[in-house]
Amino acid sequence: MTPKTGPSSDAASTSTRGAFWQLARRMLHHKANVVGALVMAFVSAAGLGAGLVGIALVLKQVLPDAKSGFEGRSLQQMAQEAAAKAPGWLSVPQGWIDGLPTDRFDSVVWLVVGLGVLTLVGGAANFLHRYLSLSLTTHVVAEVRRDAYEHVLMMPLGRIIGGSSADTISRIVNDANTLNRGFSALTSQVVAQLTKGIAAAIAAFVIDWRLSLVTLAVAPVLFFVIRTLGKRIRRGSKRAMKGQAKLLESATEAMFGFRVMKVYGAEGRELERFESHNRQVVKEQLRVRTARALAGPLIELLAIIVMGALALVAAKAIIDSELDPANFLTALMSLAVAGNALKPLNNLAQDIQQADAAAQRLLEVMHVAPEPTGGTNALPRHTKSIAFEDVRFKYPTGRMFAVDGVSLEIPFGSTVAFVGPNGCGKTTLLGLVPRLYAPSEGSVRIDGMDVDEVQLSSLRAQIGVVSQEVVLFAGTIAENIAYSKPNAAREEIERAAKLAHADAFIRELPEGYDTPVGAQGLTLSGGQRQRLSIARALLRDPAILILDEATSMIDAESEAQIAAAISEQAGRRTTLVVAHRFSTITSADRIVVMDKGKVLDVGRHEELVERCELYRQLASHQTLPSGAAT
Repeated sequence: MTPKTGPSSDAASTSTRGAFWQLARRMLHHKANVVGALVMAFVSAAGLGAGLVGIALVLKQVLPDAKSGFEGRSLQQMAQEAAAKAPGWLSVPQGWIDGLPTDRFDSVVWLVVGLGVLTLVGGAANFLHRYLSLSLTTHVVAEVRRDAYEHVLMMPLGRIIGGSSADTISRIVNDANTLNRGFSALTSQVVAQLTKGIAAAIAAFVIDWRLSLVTLAVAPVLFFVIRTLGKRIRRGSKRAMKGQAKLLESATEAMFGFRVMKVYGAEGRELERFESHNRQVVKEQLRVRTARALAGPLIELLAIIVMGALALVAAKAIIDSELDPANFLTALMSLAVAGNALKPLNNLAQDIQQADAAAQRLLEVMHVAPEPTGGTNALPRHTKSIAFEDVRFKYPTGRMFAVDGVSLEIPFGSTVAFVGPNGCGKTTLLGLVPRLYAPSEGSVRIDGMDVDEVQLSSLRAQIGVVSQEVVLFAGTIAENIAYSKPNAAREEIERAAKLAHADAFIRELPEGYDTPVGAQGLTLSGGQRQRLSIARALLRDPAILILDEATSMIDAESEAQIAAAISEQAGRRTTLVVAHRFSTITSADRIVVMDKGKVLDVGRHEELVERCELYRQLASHQTLPSGAAT
């Protein structure tokens, strides 16, 4: 059965829950960067905490004690007092204590120099932490982007044509950038700010635990605010990303259909379609930004409440001579530093929520089952027959079978043409041969082997396809022809171009075979692009050649020349043809007439004119109906 066009909403919601953290775990594969970044973050935070304690010691040199009123103590005196209270396992050699200054001013100088050294060490550690973190996130996001793109390339064709290519591209490019911002927020900022905030809070506890407890009382409320707003941001961000994908789709379609848009004067309609998606994006982005803007004032209100409570507690303690002014100032400073370090966590948490929405969309792509690669047996080069055995196929969104009960055997080396009205199933039937789709019922066999059970690569290596919709890639003429055989020599490329009657016009181009084709090959005419597509297919020397309205944009004379060149090698391959020009099918070994997914008749031109009413109607018009692929 053909895979579904996308994951169901239930499956997607289950498989992408905690999407940000699922992808963030990939960082653990880069252990050296992770460990280095964490160590540097802790060194930087430790320097900050030690610095705050050092400032408290400096103030103790110059401010009186709350209880004794003694105007400060030297560094040696404070060390002796601390050593006397410390447990045995924390004892410090007396010689070290004796080496400390006894003069209060000298003590201040020592402490200031120590603070300077701590600042330098902390700054260097902070730089290394940020560098390692950003390097880590850049590489991990590149891996995610690459893996997502690989999943897209490995998707079944039904999944791609059933969805939006612009949405898929938006996920790989735009959503990966949003994920990068979330990863950067986590590794280079959240870790740094959190460790600094914790270090400053520990310093505040060391200096005076009572003031610190007052501050901690507001933590649950702060957590609730950040969590509630974060949910709104994540939901709004996901809707905004979907809207941005619609914007990309609208703009891309207009650019590729620019000529049609101009001819039909549809500029206004295209602008309105774009603006409709644009308004939706603005609406969702404003919701997200409202939630982000609301967080700031709420947190500031909580901070004011905390500062008021701290002022009351500190005033009472100082009046009752239970709190040193030095301890109060340094504890307050430490708490302020902790608050300043933790304040950005709100915005960073919001960045992570937006990144979580992006991660969900990326994982939805990465969880789509890849195209089955078939069995373990390689398909030998085709030499016998292609057989359709009671084949039925229905598109995932279709109500009726596009191919309905087709049984047909095609001998090797023959040329078989498929004709019928648009939508009769010709192109769909031929798409089953290279297994672009899998039959809903029945089987397709090449030389007796079911194509579903052979190695997919060995099957497709034998097939060349030329469709009405020509696809050219960025690169030169030669590179586009060699797309089917990347290691082809220039002589092989030129030989294929001559068979496709493309060599003459190629040599007239400014750089010949090295001429860039431009975006989608729009610098070339439709007929020139189609000849390059034919040359690409012939270069591979396929055992099976599928020509799906392959010469629809080529003049009759060139078409006859190309047909003659292909016919010269007809015995070396099986050729399957869908054509709208009557002249291209009359010489076929057999002609298959299809209607509504069924085979009505099979025979040569003269036989079908006699006995098949539909074929006779088509023949009476001298051409077969053209149009979109069926």
